[in-house]
Amino acid sequence: MRLSSRLPQGFESNALTAVLTRLRNQGRDILDLTVSNPTRCGFTYPEAEIRAALSSPAVLSYDPDPQGSQIAREAVAAHHGHGLRAKDLLLTASTSEGYGLVFKLLGDPGDDVLVPSPSYPLFDWLARLEGLTARPVPSYFHDRWHLDLEALEAACSPGTRAVVVVNPNNPTGHFLSKVEWAELTALCGRRGLALLVDEVFADYALEPPADRLVTALLDADPPCPVFLLSGLSKVAALPQLKLGWIAVGGPRAAQHHEGLAVRAVQDLSVSAPVQAAAPRLLELAPALRRQVQDRTRTNLSALDEALKAHPRLSRLPVEGGWSALLRRPAVDGDEGCALRLLESASTLIHPGSFFDLPGDGHLVLSLLTEASRFREGLNRVFPLV
Repeated sequence: MRLSSRLPQGFESNALTAVLTRLRNQGRDILDLTVSNPTRCGFTYPEAEIRAALSSPAVLSYDPDPQGSQIAREAVAAHHGHGLRAKDLLLTASTSEGYGLVFKLLGDPGDDVLVPSPSYPLFDWLARLEGLTARPVPSYFHDRWHLDLEALEAACSPGTRAVVVVNPNNPTGHFLSKVEWAELTALCGRRGLALLVDEVFADYALEPPADRLVTALLDADPPCPVFLLSGLSKVAALPQLKLGWIAVGGPRAAQHHEGLAVRAVQDLSVSAPVQAAAPRLLELAPALRRQVQDRTRTNLSALDEALKAHPRLSRLPVEGGWSALLRRPAVDGDEGCALRLLESASTLIHPGSFFDLPGDGHLVLSLLTEASRFREGLNRVFPLV
């Protein structure tokens, strides 16, 4: 018996994970410069308020709605603003589930979606699990990252159904510019494609350019279908409280919303407690985001200070998000460098190749790491990079 072709045909760990597991099994204390889970980064959570929100009387009743509860959707709409309405939203158990729903809506097995790269490797699997192919289209770097609109259009095929962008991008931090947005939506409208816009990091600007697109919601009448995705994982630094959402806009929005609801009603995956708690959790979110913003700014400043003593190293602009890209001499491959640092410095860092960064010479650092541990990690790895 064989497994579905949607799954990998083997479940072996990659080299970096295998070495990490071996070292931890040996009792080695590994300093993690890749951490992306805010609940493990020393932030102060309002525990009593979160528990109270999750224990309201409403959690004891079950009133399923494929769109999600009205009160939760109203709270999400208020969080975003810019004219977003509760009726434009559909709730999911996570942003990843949201991608799955939209991919099911748009594509048939064998179709594809275009993903500007570098980008988050999860997209490949989210598409594959729905029978689609995520095809990377390289962006280019010139002072900052830019979408290659000509390459995106050239990559379109009869089976292309959508373009997926993250604003700001993970891990490059690149915000779409307003000009890029206009050109991208025009391309999608011309080619009959949908546009998926992941805005999970939109609240975390660090070095934002003046021409950035703050949110896709600023375009009230895009020429193509637009699906905006976000969720509590980043908006409130609460990944354990599984709540995501999709805002549907553009041509045939009502039809697309109904299609998503037809699929969502088969699972009704969003739990009643998190929906009942959503208004209060979103009220608490700004204070949690400020802690994350303070941490990322502190660590970015520490990175800049550390780089002064290592002129062979530099970093790329960090317009937004939780990551920084370190540029290094490509004396060895990125994965080989990450393995060397793990073995010799007991420090975990991501190679740029994990995110399809071009060539060798890039490492990816998380700016969420506790500040003292972040500085210690830089002191460990910089002499060895």
